[in-house]
Amino acid sequence: MTKAGTGAPPGSGAAHRSLLWKQIRERWQIYLLLLIPVAYIVIFAYIPMGGLLIAFKKYDFSLGIFGSPWVGLDNFKKFFQSYKFILVLKNTLTISLYGLIISFPLPIIFALMLNAMPLPRYKKAIQTVTYIPHFISTVVMVGLIFQLLSNRTGLYGNLYTLLTGQIGPDILAEGTNFKHIYVWSGVWQGTGYSAIIYIAALAGVDPSLHEAALIDGASRFQRVLYVDVPCILPTASIMLILAVGNIMSVGFEKVLLMQNSLNMNYSEIISTYVYKIGLASAINDFSYSTAISMFNSIINFIMLLIANWGSKKLSGSGLF
Repeated sequence: MTKAGTGAPPGSGAAHRSLLWKQIRERWQIYLLLLIPVAYIVIFAYIPMGGLLIAFKKYDFSLGIFGSPWVGLDNFKKFFQSYKFILVLKNTLTISLYGLIISFPLPIIFALMLNAMPLPRYKKAIQTVTYIPHFISTVVMVGLIFQLLSNRTGLYGNLYTLLTGQIGPDILAEGTNFKHIYVWSGVWQGTGYSAIIYIAALAGVDPSLHEAALIDGASRFQRVLYVDVPCILPTASIMLILAVGNIMSVGFEKVLLMQNSLNMNYSEIISTYVYKIGLASAINDFSYSTAISMFNSIINFIMLLIANWGSKKLSGSGLF
């Protein structure tokens, strides 16, 4: 007999809770380990969201967040009307889109090529060598860039002088070169590591599909095109959604370390501008910098929704 209109037996909620607590008691070690990442997310992701209120106030440290006077959308208007708005937005989108167009397909191509190699020994060696650069810290990476591309003491400068007898142009000081150096150094550092998830997806491809294709006379390229690519397409679509959702989040540390007074008009992005307004200048305008950062996050969120909607329409798979 059930409760009217519910179709559930009496006390089913209590029975469900009792079963849940029983499972927790039986597997308490797993739930104890789960507490660590949950606590990390709550402390460092959810609780700080209350600080977004600063974006709508004229923050005064002595008054606190809730005691500071309310200014509404004035901080956002100030940013939109600033002469820096177009500059930082243009630079952020230029570097992000350039990086997305170059960095997203290369790990897929690399994974497909590596998976097609017939010799496992060489395949493992190449994979190891290519993902090691990922573990180089940002500071060391930028130091390598400066050392290699220096027009006087670097590899580039020495080769230029050897071939021409003259000192080469300083490509690090040329603002138009900034996005190319940033993106292609990132390709060298991240392609091998980013390919791991696609290599794992290719490892799960049913061998019978390749056997059937071989029987039908398919070449190796045709098997890659018609067997491997469709199998990793759902994984690629998820990774693309995540990449588009972070399109406004250009690597802050690397950009900041690569900046100089000569390339500032091409390298100033939203995250570095927020840092300079909020912490690295005499202004220390926390409300203004929070408003800019919040605008950046809202754009990322909108792009994530659009990318997820497009992926579900085209491939049928999405994050949510």
